[in-house]
Amino acid sequence: MHAIRRILLSAAILLGFAAHASADPVNVFAAASLKNALDAVSEVWKAEAGKETKNTYAASSALAKQIEQGAPADVFISADLDWMDYVAEKKLIKSDTRKTLLGNQLVLVAAKDSGLKLEIKEGADLAGALARGKLAVGDVKAVPAGKYAKAALEKLGLWASVEKSLAMSENVRAALALVARGEAKLGIVYATDAKAEKEVAVAGVFPEDSHPPIVYPVAVIVSSKNADAEAFVTYLSSPKAQEIFTAQGFTILK
Repeated sequence: MHAIRRILLSAAILLGFAAHASADPVNVFAAASLKNALDAVSEVWKAEAGKETKNTYAASSALAKQIEQGAPADVFISADLDWMDYVAEKKLIKSDTRKTLLGNQLVLVAAKDSGLKLEIKEGADLAGALARGKLAVGDVKAVPAGKYAKAALEKLGLWASVEKSLAMSENVRAALALVARGEAKLGIVYATDAKAEKEVAVAGVFPEDSHPPIVYPVAVIVSSKNADAEAFVTYLSSPKAQEIFTAQGFTILK
């Protein structure tokens, strides 16, 4: 009888551990520009599937480096192909889970009451619009939004005229905040960032052919032990999730 009780007790303990393990949230490392939309998707997933995520937002470059250093991520969503390729080359993702998820648009933002509008094209007077103010961007050497911004400015022949006016930030949301707080006159961010911040307005839209396509790939990290990680990645392409992403201004890529 005592042996049976010990077996039942051991089984109960093991079940308890299993239940706890399966209840662990999915650790999602995601580009800062995804915050509003991904938080909303996570809430719906929780309501529908009873599962949770723990979302960590930063520049894709910073997240990729953290993953390389062993940070406990289950899922990575980058704002460009380069940083996903970086972790892939390090064999840090499950290659069969990688997929292209979303697209975005690059825009120029100003304070919401500025009334500033600028047709962004070759020869545009961006420096004049700045009027010695600062141009907020993500770090042009590492942050995807900053890299896209530099590529566009160079393609349009505007880089030399504004390079000394740049206020570079650790991620695109930090650049957005500089404009929202009035610490930078203009900023180059994603259309979805402009939509998420009530204190700014779109002053201009960069031509799509002025920079590499803005693409958000997603993949499960190879070290992940969370059984729900792949299910969450799959859910990101569900009709409900896509509805949330498009409402925030993202485009759905196949």
